[in-house]
Amino acid sequence: MTVYTQLRQERVYFGEDYAQALATEIKRLGRGRAYFLASHSLVESTDLVAKAEAALGERFAGCATGMPPHTPRDAVLEMTRGARAASADLIVTFGGGSLTDAGKVVRLCLDQDIDEVDSFDRFRTIVHSDGRREFPQLPEIDIPQITIPTTLSGGEFNLSAGCTDLRAKSKQLYRHPSMTPVAVILDPAATVYTPEWLWMSTGMRAVDHCVETICSHLGNRQSDGAALNGLRLLSAGLPAVKADPTDLQARLNCQVGAWQAMEHNQSGVSMGASHGIGHVLGGTCSVPHGQTSCVMLPAVLKWNAEHNADRQALVSETMGKPGEPASRVVEEFVASLGQPTRPSQVDVGPDQFATIAHHAMHDHYIHTNPRPIDSAAQIEEILGLAA
Repeated sequence: MTVYTQLRQERVYFGEDYAQALATEIKRLGRGRAYFLASHSLVESTDLVAKAEAALGERFAGCATGMPPHTPRDAVLEMTRGARAASADLIVTFGGGSLTDAGKVVRLCLDQDIDEVDSFDRFRTIVHSDGRREFPQLPEIDIPQITIPTTLSGGEFNLSAGCTDLRAKSKQLYRHPSMTPVAVILDPAATVYTPEWLWMSTGMRAVDHCVETICSHLGNRQSDGAALNGLRLLSAGLPAVKADPTDLQARLNCQVGAWQAMEHNQSGVSMGASHGIGHVLGGTCSVPHGQTSCVMLPAVLKWNAEHNADRQALVSETMGKPGEPASRVVEEFVASLGQPTRPSQVDVGPDQFATIAHHAMHDHYIHTNPRPIDSAAQIEEILGLAA
C-alpha cells in the first residue's frame, strides 16, 4: 500500500532574503525568544548571523556555535543548556546538516529536561540486525524550529535526526513528526561562504537521495517525479556552481533539487545500502556526511545492478549519459566535482570493513536495499567493490 504522509512543515521560503524571511516567520509564529545554533565559521567570518540579529531585535535570544560533525550527544547537551538559560521558545539553525539535526534533538532535550548523555537512550529508535525497529513513545515537542541550511544534505525536510553516541561510536536515530522544522528558508546568497568541498559533497548526498529513490523497489509516481527532477537540477547545478561559485541561480537550483530529493520521506520510499553504510562511515569512522555518498553510491549501484537495471537506466539518462552503467556515470560525476571516490581517500581501510558491516546491519536502510542484504558478509562485499 502506498501512502503519502504530509510533513508538519508549514512554509518553505526559497529565493528570498533569509533575514527578512526569518523576521516574517518568527512574527507569524508569535515567538519572542529565538535561540540560534549556527556554524562557527558563519559567526566568526561573516556578518550573516549579525544581520539576522539586527532584523530580529529583541526577539534574538542568543547564539551557540561549535557543533561537531554527526551531532554528538555531549555537544547537543551543551547547546541545550544555552537555550534553556536563554528561555528559548524557538530554535533557529543556520548552517549544515549536523546543526539541523542538533536543533531537532535540542528541542527534545528542552522538552524532556534531558541533561545527561545516558538520558538519550530511552528516546532513540533501535534497529535490530534483522531490520526490526523499536520506536519509543516520543512526546509532542512544542518548541518549533526554523532552519536556514547552507549545505545540501536535506535534513530540514524530514522528521528524523541523527545523533551520535561517542561511547558506542554509533550514529542513532530520533524520530517524531513534531521534530520536523516548521519552516525552511532557502537563500542561495547565504550559501556562498560554504566551502566548495562541503557544498559539492553534500550535493552528492542529495544526488544519493534522488538515485536511491529512483532505484528503490518501493518507488511510485510521486516519488519518481520529484527525484528525477531533483536529479536533473543537481546534475546541472553542481557543475555550474563549481565553474562559477557566484552563480546564485545555480545555487538555488541545487537547493530546490535537494528539497525534491527528500520527497521520499512523504512518499513512503526507503533508502538503500549507500545510506545504510554511509551512516556507519559517518558515526563510526568520522567520514564527512556528504562524502559517505561519494564513496559508497557507485559501489552500491554496481552491486544492485542485476536487480534494478531498468531503474538504473533512468539515472544514467537523467544525468545525460543514456546507455552507460549508472555506477560509472555517478563515479565520474563525483570525480568531476573534485570529491573522493574510494573509502581509502577518506581514511577508511579494509581493516575496518568488518566493524562497519556489523554496525550497518543495525541500520534500517540496509534492510530496504533493492537487492536483499541478509548478512554482514554481503556488506563487506559492497565495501570491497568500493575499495
